[in-house]
Amino acid sequence: MQLSTIRRADNAGSRSRRQRGFTLIEIMVVIAILGILAALIVPKIMSRPDEARRVAAKQDIGTVMQALKLYRLDNGRYPTQEQGLRALIEKPSTDPVPNNWKEGGYLERLPNDPWGNPYQYLNPGVHGEIDVFSYGADGRPGGEGNDADVGSWQ
Repeated sequence: MQLSTIRRADNAGSRSRRQRGFTLIEIMVVIAILGILAALIVPKIMSRPDEARRVAAKQDIGTVMQALKLYRLDNGRYPTQEQGLRALIEKPSTDPVPNNWKEGGYLERLPNDPWGNPYQYLNPGVHGEIDVFSYGADGRPGGEGNDADVGSWQ
């Protein structure tokens, strides 16, 4: 009698274990909820790298502008268009040769923009006395969104 009682208890236990699983409808509801959450969250997360690149470009441009201001304080003028930003890391050899250029330069190195392109320099500038800018993700003037120019005038 005890053996039959044990078998009945085993059968009852295995039935209750099977009933603990999820139904197809419950799984589908969970998948639908996850899909809705992904549709709301993923676009916001995906735009973050682009936004971070624009912020990094603005910070780089700010650093270059500060170095250019120091160059002007020491030498009485900004580097010419021909001398370019390279004048911040190497003493220019073209006229006007700066007479008070600081040994070691004004920047350790010239950064590239977050899209891998060199920053642009205009002297005289279109938006100010000088302009330092990046053409954005497309590497071409103008554009909108990610492709928009990022400049010292912004």
